[in-house]
Amino acid sequence: MIRAELVNPFLLAAGEVLASEAGVTVSRGPLTLERDVYETDHVTVLVSVIGEVWGMAFYGMSQDTAKGILSRMLGQQVTAFDELAQSGIGELGNVITGKATTKLAEHGYNANISVPTLIIGKGSRISTLDIGRLVIPLQTELGVVRLDLALRDNKAGGAPGSVDLALRVAVPQ
Repeated sequence: MIRAELVNPFLLAAGEVLASEAGVTVSRGPLTLERDVYETDHVTVLVSVIGEVWGMAFYGMSQDTAKGILSRMLGQQVTAFDELAQSGIGELGNVITGKATTKLAEHGYNANISVPTLIIGKGSRISTLDIGRLVIPLQTELGVVRLDLALRDNKAGGAPGSVDLALRVAVPQ
């Protein structure tokens, strides 16, 4: 099970970034633990975490939620999920995860993050192998952002140093 000291920095960072960048209020839905493969939403940002904490953070949402968040961030209506919109939502996941790793460092966990990967299209399957995912629905007035955390405490050296080796992606037929 993922410990609260690894999860709370992500919850705090997501709430702070969504509030400051998109002006939304965030409330947490019920937590669940999943071991099955992750299935992407219409828009999913994936950011790897590497270091004394390693694993992945997934930010999944509908395209309408993504466009709503981006509209608030940019101060103008976003009607198409074009290259600019894709870049913006990828950067949102990057900023949240970066802020979370800063908060992790305040608790003695040093970690780095990968560049964000944006997966467009519902139903791609991603395995986190033997790491269960904590699923945290973040409810906003613009829709739900589903935060999935597949994290492991690597401080004691019990896990491989690179999460890239632990990622399998299966695209639906």
